[in-house]
This record gives sequence, structure tokens and C-alpha cells, in this order.
Amino acid sequence: MKVKLINLDGSAAKGDIELSDAVFGVEPRADILHRVVTWQLENRRGIARKARERSDVARTGKKFGRQKGGGTARHGDRKAPIFIGGGKAHGPRVREFNISLNKKVRALGLKMALSSKAQSGLFVVDSLDLDGKTKTLAAQLAKSGFGKKVLVIDGEGVNDNFAKAARNLVGINVLPAVGANVYDILKHDTLVLTRAAVEKLEARFNG
Repeated sequence: MKVKLINLDGSAAKGDIELSDAVFGVEPRADILHRVVTWQLENRRGIARKARERSDVARTGKKFGRQKGGGTARHGDRKAPIFIGGGKAHGPRVREFNISLNKKVRALGLKMALSSKAQSGLFVVDSLDLDGKTKTLAAQLAKSGFGKKVLVIDGEGVNDNFAKAARNLVGINVLPAVGANVYDILKHDTLVLTRAAVEKLEARFNG
């Protein structure tokens, strides 16, 4: 499919670009996208540090004190949570969230995410050349009509001046092509790709 190139302010630029149907023309499926997003978010979760419970602490299990007549509560051993050095009651335990997902499914999910944006919400710019001023970028984006949440993906690395200008703008996120992922693409209203990003993404699947 052919897409017209635009400038950052939304105005038409010279020329157009051919997008591969194998990457940007796949019919999206909600079940595949759901599986990939779930896999991403699960792998993002941090695990708790384990606390030692009664069975984990090294203290004597010998009964101390008399069962009756001591004037104190009845205790079986020193591992009880109420004692200093005793085990934690209902402490945090290590849980693993590293679910697995086939590489083919992950690749298909990314193609579907890109394709869903290609249907509505995808723009391609020639480059991200800018003077590095946040004010300049904000003025251009105000004219563009991209929406409140915009994801900009560049090629091998993000243009330094553009990254500096965009980091103080709310709702504008920037990634290199290697960092393109399903969750971030779907989370934003608009996806803006550079010509270099398109080449990188297509090479990623064709290679």
C-alpha cells in the first residue's frame, strides 16, 4: 500500500512510500493481540523478595516453659512470629511471571498492531530533523492533529534533537525501531514512523 509522506506539522511532504502488505496489511485478530499484550505485561512484573517463615528460620523447636502454671502464654517453640528472630507470618513468597510465547506469535502480533494503525492512525514522516526546541515541536504537533497520545518510532536510533524536544511533552513517546512493541503501539492514539523506521521494521520481518 502507498502512503503519502507528511511533515511533523501535518502538512504534505514530497513523495510517498510503499508499505509492505506482509507487515502493514495483515488483518488484526483480537485474540493474538491479547496474547501478546498479556505476555508483555506479565514479563514486566517484578517479583517479591521472599521472607523467611516459621519453617525457614533456624531456631530451636524445643518447647520452652511449662504448659500450665507459668503465668504466661503457651508456646511451642521460638520460631513463632511473635518472637524476635521468629518466622514471618504469611510473608511474601517468590512467584514467577515469565510466561512463554512463540516467536512466530510475537512477530504476528507486532504485524497486526502495525496493520491496525495502518488502517487508522498511522503517519509516515521523512525525518525527525528539528532544532531541539520543545516549543518548536509543540507548535508543529499542535497543527498536525495527531491526537493526545502519540508514539514516534525512528530508525536505528532516535534523532537526538527530536528526543530532547519531545521529552518534556506529555503524551509524546519516542522509540527506536528495535523497541517497537505491541503494547506501546496499541496504547497510543497515533503512530508516527520515519522512513528509516519503515525500512527497519520491514527488514526485521524479512530477515
